[in-house]
Amino acid sequence: MIRLSDRLQVIADQITPGETVCDIGTDHGFLPLYLYERNIASHVILADISSGSLEKARENCEIYYPGIRFDLRLGNGLEVISEGEADTVVIAGMGGILMSEILQADMNKTKSVKKFIFQPRSASGRLRHWLLTSGFEITSDRLVEEGRFICSVITAVPAAKPSDCSFSEDDIRMEIPEYIRDEELADEYIRRRIEMEKRVLSGLSEASEKWTEKTEKTKSDIEYLEGLLCCSANL
Repeated sequence: MIRLSDRLQVIADQITPGETVCDIGTDHGFLPLYLYERNIASHVILADISSGSLEKARENCEIYYPGIRFDLRLGNGLEVISEGEADTVVIAGMGGILMSEILQADMNKTKSVKKFIFQPRSASGRLRHWLLTSGFEITSDRLVEEGRFICSVITAVPAAKPSDCSFSEDDIRMEIPEYIRDEELADEYIRRRIEMEKRVLSGLSEASEKWTEKTEKTKSDIEYLEGLLCCSANL
């Protein structure tokens, strides 16, 4: 039986049984194989832009389920599927900016997908901002630990209209939303970000006066994060 990492398990838990699932950037293919093995997905599509990665997925398909013909597709982003073909699309392990670019490339196809599950390696705030301002609703936003990292798993569905988002894409409240404090890993996640921002601030204090704006923003970000940490401790 296939056992998923905590990160992939959180992703798998967001999938509704009976869906057609496309895993973009499938790499080793463990997530779709898990969904097939447990009869969660009605059909799985394993897709990757890298022929080497797709070959690894193909090899794992043969190891775990020899003789079963899986749907493996080589290609870039959503180009591998047709409009309305997939109920759920998983995009994990790449930057949030690249994820939004993949979605932006064909909005008709993007809006034909009923649900997206993202696990960005960076720029999660920019991804959230793009989703909200491009006609999506974030229905789940989880924190999960893998190795020495804590990462976000964001689930989004098409909304009736774009959100009136009052924050910019680089605002700390997009990167670490207030509601994240409800997550079990929130305190550690916020502390790590405070430490990072303080290192940035220390470097800026030694720089020239032209960094004044950046210095003030970093101080403001730290104040916001410390406030979140205080609120989380009081819950």
